[in-house]
Amino acid sequence: MERGVAKLGNVEILVLDEADRMLDMGFIHDIRRVIGQLPAKRQTLFFSATMPPEIRGLADTILRDPARVAATPVATPAQAVEQRIHYVEKTEKIDLLKHLLAGSSVKNALVFTRTKHGADGVTKQLERANVRAEAIHGNKTQSAREKALANFKGGRTRVLVATDIAARGIDIVELSHVINYDLPNEPESYVHRIGRTGRAGASGIAWSFCSFEERPFLAGIERLIRKHLPVAAEHPFRSGHRPGLPTVLDPRKSHGLPALSLVHPAEPFPRAGKSAFRGRSDGRPGSSRRESKWGGGRQHRRAEW
Repeated sequence: MERGVAKLGNVEILVLDEADRMLDMGFIHDIRRVIGQLPAKRQTLFFSATMPPEIRGLADTILRDPARVAATPVATPAQAVEQRIHYVEKTEKIDLLKHLLAGSSVKNALVFTRTKHGADGVTKQLERANVRAEAIHGNKTQSAREKALANFKGGRTRVLVATDIAARGIDIVELSHVINYDLPNEPESYVHRIGRTGRAGASGIAWSFCSFEERPFLAGIERLIRKHLPVAAEHPFRSGHRPGLPTVLDPRKSHGLPALSLVHPAEPFPRAGKSAFRGRSDGRPGSSRRESKWGGGRQHRRAEW
């Protein structure tokens, strides 16, 4: 269009695929430039697996009298997918991932990270541990992405590390595991991610890592799907584990507090009184320092409430 090669004055239908990501990632200015060259009388179609309210409002400024059609509710995870949440410190996520991949039950795994840099970092760490892994994200060339995907589908690569954008449209037959290395900040993306497994009548497993900082993301996911994610059994890197002290498997239930409300979004986890945190960080009495109900791990954390 800029070179005068493409004339858009006679376009009748405009289609934007993965519309939420296109608008969210900063393409809105380019899209508006293209729309400015189109005739006012046209058919405009947006397609997307998820459509958060913020992006929907932005789309409404482009569409005229829009009608929304949803094939399935976005808050409905596949029934054949077994879901588990692993509480783990952020610095020990990679150790937990290696631990889980060491088992023979993981035939192949699609691992999701929040950033492209994170995907590259996880891939390098897995390769050092002799795990066949490749990364796929927006900074990779089209040929590199196609090669990585072909290797994964062909069984030559056991682990494919991807970002949300790069994973759109990936259809992998007999994918045994989806692992959320980073929880998505958009709850709808969680449903979209785990839907990569458990397809066509097959079963699948979805594991999610949740660090202290990601607890609001977990709360949003559970409110969307209106159920609590089951907590995985004990593992060597579980958050809140310290020798000589009781293990906290589920911080939502520590200190005898009620479970997370799925109705009121104001609090990711219920507030606790000061008495619940009274004492020293090492568990001995005599200090006013408060401790998070997630426990210490390698670093002692103060309560943020």
